[in-house]
Amino acid sequence: MKAKLPGFGFDPEKHAHFFAVIFPSASKGESTIKVIEHFEWPGEVPDDTTISFDNRDLKVIIKREFFNEVADAIKAEFNRRLTAHGLPTGRWPARGGTALLSASFGKELLLLLWAIEDASTSDIQNAVHNWLGLSPEERWWLYTMTNAATGQALAGRNRGWRKAVRFALCENPVSGVIIRKRLALEPSLFEEVEE
Repeated sequence: MKAKLPGFGFDPEKHAHFFAVIFPSASKGESTIKVIEHFEWPGEVPDDTTISFDNRDLKVIIKREFFNEVADAIKAEFNRRLTAHGLPTGRWPARGGTALLSASFGKELLLLLWAIEDASTSDIQNAVHNWLGLSPEERWWLYTMTNAATGQALAGRNRGWRKAVRFALCENPVSGVIIRKRLALEPSLFEEVEE
């Protein structure tokens, strides 16, 4: 039996493209979490704590307290879909480390993190609610549009599509009825169709 990698839905034997979510050790005093996109599996869990801030594959640097506000909702959504497909569930590292996400889950995570990175804390739960109201396919589309124009962590921050995503997800939450209807449908595949 092969060892399970930490995170949600990434299997290097099936896909090379993934996202790494870097949680620094609290003992180091760092209070930000980084998300980095990878297009090739390096053979082991990457330690990207030294990645340069201008690296194009660095997608977001977010305050730990903001991430903590959305972590449980993201975990529940991803694990619901993994379970529906008979796959192992995941979790976030408790004391620092790296969580690996399938490309699809990484895109969905980034969409929500981009929405809240410059939001007020009072708007974070609105963003979660609106994010849950979107289908995975809608999240992937919004990610693709946002990433193309403003996907780098610092260069794209609070500009263009990133700013629009913040307004779209942080304001006017969808009704709970829409979310319940979406969850009642057959779960979407967590992997996009490869072209």
